[in-house]
Amino acid sequence: MRETSLTFWDHFLPKIVTVLREGYSLRDLRADALAGLTVAIVALPLSTAIAIASGVGPERGLYTAIVGGFLVSALGGSRYQIGGPAGAFIVLVAACVMQTGIEGLILATFLSGFLLVAVGTLKLGSYIRFIPYPVTVGFTAGIAVIIAASQMKELLGLTLAGPEPSEVVAKVGALWSARDTLTPAAVAVAAGTIAMIETLKRLAPRLPNLLLAVVIAGLTVQFAGLPVETIGTRFGELPRVLPMPSLPSLSSEAILAALPFAISFTLLGAIESLLSAVVADGMAGTQHRPNAELIAQGWANVGSALFGGFCVTGTIARTATNVRAGSRGPVSGMLHALFVLGFMLVAAPLAAYIPLASLAGVLAVVAWNMFEKEEFWNLLRTSRGDAMVVLVTFLLVVFRDLTEGIVVGFALGGLVFIRRMSETATAEPAAIPEAGDAVTADRVVYRLRGPYFFGAAAMLGSALDRFAERPRTFVLDFAEVPFIDSSGARSFELLARKMARRGGHLFITGANVEVRRVLLAQGLREPHVRYLPDVASVDEVLAAGS
Repeated sequence: MRETSLTFWDHFLPKIVTVLREGYSLRDLRADALAGLTVAIVALPLSTAIAIASGVGPERGLYTAIVGGFLVSALGGSRYQIGGPAGAFIVLVAACVMQTGIEGLILATFLSGFLLVAVGTLKLGSYIRFIPYPVTVGFTAGIAVIIAASQMKELLGLTLAGPEPSEVVAKVGALWSARDTLTPAAVAVAAGTIAMIETLKRLAPRLPNLLLAVVIAGLTVQFAGLPVETIGTRFGELPRVLPMPSLPSLSSEAILAALPFAISFTLLGAIESLLSAVVADGMAGTQHRPNAELIAQGWANVGSALFGGFCVTGTIARTATNVRAGSRGPVSGMLHALFVLGFMLVAAPLAAYIPLASLAGVLAVVAWNMFEKEEFWNLLRTSRGDAMVVLVTFLLVVFRDLTEGIVVGFALGGLVFIRRMSETATAEPAAIPEAGDAVTADRVVYRLRGPYFFGAAAMLGSALDRFAERPRTFVLDFAEVPFIDSSGARSFELLARKMARRGGHLFITGANVEVRRVLLAQGLREPHVRYLPDVASVDEVLAAGS
């Protein structure tokens, strides 16, 4: 279906309206409640772990999951999307906090929300989906490495002499310098958490392995009296209610400082949320509305910022959990947010006993699962073009910048695509029964195949020029050319003028309506060129030209 044929509602109608129109029964509500509870149990430790890794208090991760998660599901264009804080944002959020403080982070999230609404309203969501697969694999692999590196301090219980650097190379150097401060108890708790998660995943996949592993680690630390830092020792007791909503500071200086991070949040959030929606579509056989999804992500970020949270996006792991848990639609995502709120109201004091090493173990598992190892190695073996794109994206994300990695990877992916499409365009002598031999001393008949655009023009243009140097009559068969752009058409216009100066004639046959329109628009008109209705007329042209 063409984009222009879609109605307003096809772009912007929230999926919850579609689900309710289909008929929503009590049985559906029970299924969504169970799915929402399952996702909330997964989201609880992840939200706090991601918040701590991002350099903010754990309570802000809960605010983000509650407010942002509810709005993403209530307004979104995906049937199963679960919104909340995401591991992919850890590096950006931490950098934003270091440069602008918590207030700057909240303002950047607020601005990013309006930017996402604008992107969705302009219907740009349909284009974000075209990011090449090697770029997404390289990007997620780079994020996984960054997350793993960010958790080494807590995994090993290290004490740094100063602030932990954000750059990977500097971070590794600082961690190595602090190796003498390693805490065996923290290593044991982190290792035990990872082992518990993996064991439960294999032996009892239906149980909430993340939450159980964190709870068991907390109980072990308390009863054994292990010298391990906890949420309570670092952050104090978590609040039991949501804060009152308030606007961030909107001074011009604050906006200018936060705007670069807001743009990065917007780009990364759009990609991450639509990628998550695509994953859900693949699992459930549905189709999301990308522009409605981006608008929902935008309002979710605005709402999260008003309540002291940070950037919200679609989360692949929680969305996949939602689908597998039997969700019937967006209600499960809304209930997941309410369940997280309920947990905060009831169990906030207990969170103070959670060891930071166990949360680091949770994020280590998340990072390991994010690194799509098989897909990464397959792309390295598939072709040099794909290998270059995935490696460059990966290395730029790890050692330079997330946004730079995406932009450069996308550009390289586009160049690889252009190269491959250009190689599909061919020009070869045509076999015309009425004409006998297709190539003689004073006539050439060539058949073009494939799309003829600026890439193909660069590769075949000089060859066609050489073909046309000697003959008086040059016939080009466009019957198998589905598409031509202005650059390709311009090369034929120059060819026609060159032949005319030498007393030759250029004939074009078989061009479809769209191809002929572009050729005419670039000046391929009589007397420089003549159009034939079909290939059968070539024999008459050759006779006339001789």
